Amino acid sequence: MQRLKTLSWVLSLGLMLPIAHFAATPTEKKPNIIVMLVDDMGFSDIGCYGSEIPTPNIDRLAAGGVKFTQFYNTARCCPTRAALLTGLYSHQAGVGWMTTDFGPDYPGFRGRLLGDRITIAEALKPAGYFTAMTGKWHLSQEPRPPAVRFDRSLQAMAGGFYYPSATGKAAPRLVLNGQKIQPNAPELPKDWYSTDLWTEFGLRFIDEAVAEKKPFFLYLAHNAPHFPLQADPEDIARFRGNYKTGWDALSAARHKKQVELGLIDKAWQKAARPVDVKSWETLSESEKDHFDHLMAIYAACVWRIDRSVGTLVEGLKKRGLFDNTLILFMSDNGGNAEGGPQGTARGPGALGSANSTVFCGESWAWMQNTPFRKFKHYNHEGGIATPLIAHWPKGIEASGEWRQEPGHLIDIMPTCLDVAGAKYPAEWAGKPLLPLEGTSLVPAFAGKPIQRAQPVFWEHEVNAAVREGDWKIARLGYGADWELYNLKADRTEQHDLAKSHPGKVKLLAAKWDAWAERANVKPWPEGIGYPRKPEKQLAPKKKKGPARKSSAASNP
Repeated sequence: MQRLKTLSWVLSLGLMLPIAHFAATPTEKKPNIIVMLVDDMGFSDIGCYGSEIPTPNIDRLAAGGVKFTQFYNTARCCPTRAALLTGLYSHQAGVGWMTTDFGPDYPGFRGRLLGDRITIAEALKPAGYFTAMTGKWHLSQEPRPPAVRFDRSLQAMAGGFYYPSATGKAAPRLVLNGQKIQPNAPELPKDWYSTDLWTEFGLRFIDEAVAEKKPFFLYLAHNAPHFPLQADPEDIARFRGNYKTGWDALSAARHKKQVELGLIDKAWQKAARPVDVKSWETLSESEKDHFDHLMAIYAACVWRIDRSVGTLVEGLKKRGLFDNTLILFMSDNGGNAEGGPQGTARGPGALGSANSTVFCGESWAWMQNTPFRKFKHYNHEGGIATPLIAHWPKGIEASGEWRQEPGHLIDIMPTCLDVAGAKYPAEWAGKPLLPLEGTSLVPAFAGKPIQRAQPVFWEHEVNAAVREGDWKIARLGYGADWELYNLKADRTEQHDLAKSHPGKVKLLAAKWDAWAERANVKPWPEGIGYPRKPEKQLAPKKKKGPARKSSAASNP
């Protein structure tokens, strides 16, 4: 395939943006596509975005491709997956208002269609693609939808888990090609670790695509580093003691590295430590050991993701597929403050084992989201900003360059269709489809501007935001005042300009209201209409009975 700089591309304005088709010539093969999503990883948690955690395999992908500085998710696991897979906003895809306890009325995907949406996989099949998924589905309890939507699939229907022996809400509920299987099923390797399992089966499915002589689309959705954080003891030991310098010093170090890398403008003021998180210097030695232990487990989870990326890349190279495979790597929301300022550390097993419950908490989440405000659940930058790495040797000429163009998960489906030369249908199974909300990122791969017809919108748990150009409004809950930021001058949202630019606020707020009506955000569900304060609702419910503390003697 020719370099992107020599490819012609056409972008049309309008709500539905036609895809610029880069169909392969008779002597060329269509590119393979891998969309890799990690879970609850902060903006600065990989090396090429500022982290001290070693992620050499991910960093090599970044060095051989392009890195986006302003790519966005939806601030939460389920809505992100819905938007990514459909190219629609999550409310349009049936997963806007959601609960954390899945029941029979959970508003996820409930069959082949919800009347007006299809997935990337379904749209690529007519273009000759073999489609597969491994990892966290989290859009329904039922196994049928993934099996219908993908040729092959192995996934967890919900939640974060790592080991076959995990229990309670972390217990694995696996579905292989539409059939429920037990965690110790003979089809699975013995004593698997989920981060490795998803990659192993991804390569198995790729082999099936090769055997059928088809290009493939693989959606690889890691559950790591989602809570409860679990990792092998030797991986945790690798990082034990590395975090006793504390979140203040480490956030400063990450910020310094981000500036040096060219990711962050040094003129932007780094978001301050939250008021309910203590200064590291005020903690006792036992408290410091406790928090070091939590973050070591988290770092081990991230490190293991990177190792699995290395396994995937090596597998592609051995099969002669690496050069013509587009790999997209991103996170589903910002760092997670659930667990509160103290984090969570419970047994009965050793912390980080299958029989433990570990949350990093708000203190480390602030560091993970350096340099931004807020966390998962919120529509400020700390909740919605994610790394995006795009690597494709035969299709992306640039190596290691930053891309400043803002992007969103709704752009992933148009991008995949674009590189595949596939069409987004006007109808499916005799029913009309909603037009795609996003636009292809392919021009940005080549350093060209993206012509976006509409602002980008957010809503989750009555937190809301709109971004148009460099301007963004955001609010914390229903009825709260809109805040206004110029992201070119103040990406970290430290200087609210709402009072000095009331006209801009009014204009963007009106656009948000119109979108909310159009995109199924409104009417509000029954019971909504009060200020939500998610930060006060994030701590997991305590169970009765004794709880194992961390090695620091107590949860500080």
